[in-house]
Amino acid sequence: MGSLQLKSVRKSFGPVDVLKGIDLDVKDGEFVIFVGPSGCGKSTLLRIIAGLEDATTGNILIDGAEVGVVPPARRGIAMVFQSYALYPHLSVKDNMGLGLKQAGTPKAEIDQRVTKASGMLSLDSYLARRPAELSGGQRQRVAIGRAIVREPKLFLFDEPLSNLDAALRVNTRLEIARLHRELKATMIYVTHDQVEAMTLADKIVVLDGGVIQQVGSPMELYNRPANLFVAGFIGSPAMNFVDAARLGIDGAKTIGIRPEHMTLSRDSGEWQGKVVHVEHLGADTIVYLESEKAGLLTARLFGEHHYAPDDLVYATPNAGQLHRFDDAGSAMR
Repeated sequence: MGSLQLKSVRKSFGPVDVLKGIDLDVKDGEFVIFVGPSGCGKSTLLRIIAGLEDATTGNILIDGAEVGVVPPARRGIAMVFQSYALYPHLSVKDNMGLGLKQAGTPKAEIDQRVTKASGMLSLDSYLARRPAELSGGQRQRVAIGRAIVREPKLFLFDEPLSNLDAALRVNTRLEIARLHRELKATMIYVTHDQVEAMTLADKIVVLDGGVIQQVGSPMELYNRPANLFVAGFIGSPAMNFVDAARLGIDGAKTIGIRPEHMTLSRDSGEWQGKVVHVEHLGADTIVYLESEKAGLLTARLFGEHHYAPDDLVYATPNAGQLHRFDDAGSAMR
């Protein structure tokens, strides 16, 4: 089992309120990702769950038991850090088994658990090496293996891929997704990378300013953002926002249009504009244009398209995929 409940969790550092009342339920076996901009409180919240920080007020329950005053080592959690946190003088095998050894686990059981974890992570041939002899991706797999051998109730990941290059991030992301399926474990993961969140999570928790802005599946957040912040944070390139009054649309303050829900034409369309920049990405073409009526717009076109700066074009949004927001920035359903 590995359920988690957070009830009115607050954290203040002096006069600064970092978390302003967090309520969250995580079911056993879920993969939940905290996302948000720097300083939104996501890493602080993870550290409070781990017991590395104390909540100012509120309750943290793991499998229904209050753990607010329980030391980290007794909470049944294992944490994977951004910096790997491996001991340089120990072998891969000893790094993975160190926590068990310190807990007094019999050597035969340590060997069994390390062998099982190293097989899952394709580390069998590296067990005798030290961290300095490994690549960044291999070191991160060792850190994940060290967490697996503890057989925790909760796996906590604090931006584990941020130190890896692009190719290794993709490969390690696939490894983590596979491990979640195989272990059927509860995983809580912090990242600022929305691609990681959209591709890994069962449930995404979007934080901003110490407050949960929305909780939902990746596609719920993409298709039905609760407010302007979530709409602008989820999706790449970011959603276009246009003043509804400029478009002559009544009953809303702001209209949102995702770049992939725009079409461009050289002949006719809703809003005329001038191309200011084009990004040719192979599978996609991203076109930025300045429209007198709608302002700066971004259009994402699938495939290769031959637009260039200063071209006059017409942009047309898909009318069925407009998002409407009220004066307070909340979505209008």
